[in-house]
Amino acid sequence: MFEIFWILAAYLLGSAPWGLIIARTFCGIDPRRGGSGNTGATNVARLCGFGYGAATLLCDLLKGSAAVYVALKMHPSPLFVSAAGAGAVLGHVFSCFMGFRGGKAVATSIGVFAPLVFWQTLAASILCLAVIWRSRYVSLGSLTLVAALPVLLAASGQWRWLPLSLGVFALVVFKHRENIVRLRAGKEKSWRKTNQA
Repeated sequence: MFEIFWILAAYLLGSAPWGLIIARTFCGIDPRRGGSGNTGATNVARLCGFGYGAATLLCDLLKGSAAVYVALKMHPSPLFVSAAGAGAVLGHVFSCFMGFRGGKAVATSIGVFAPLVFWQTLAASILCLAVIWRSRYVSLGSLTLVAALPVLLAASGQWRWLPLSLGVFALVVFKHRENIVRLRAGKEKSWRKTNQA
């Protein structure tokens, strides 16, 4: 019973729209109406400043980590922990506080995996940053991260978290489908101009 409660709580935790809260509270801006229209850290940073974007990133990371950390303490079953992590990610993407709309799940997904497979998550994140630095496309870096993580998990024998990573990969690719079309057409814009991830 407590496990079911926490999965629902993880969804609510993931649903917290920190980008919207921070931008409205400190900048008087609704990020859904500016830039890319996304409530993620990059769009908040562009509209409000780097510090507010960093705060959004940290909050989105922490809500994913908190959902998984508590689940691990309650019952370290891979199925239960994965369900709690999935709940947080789905909450971020389909937030009940924003009409079941939301972000693209990358920061929250990093937060989910960090307590489970820290080094693999760190490696995937470093690869993500390298791709963003080289290409200047946040979307390409985000896609690289979620594609690399299942490979790193399989390579290191972390099979129990592989289904969750594949589910996150599919969800993030789905949320980036418009970005993928623009990337293939050479029309994706640099993160310096408009956030696309």
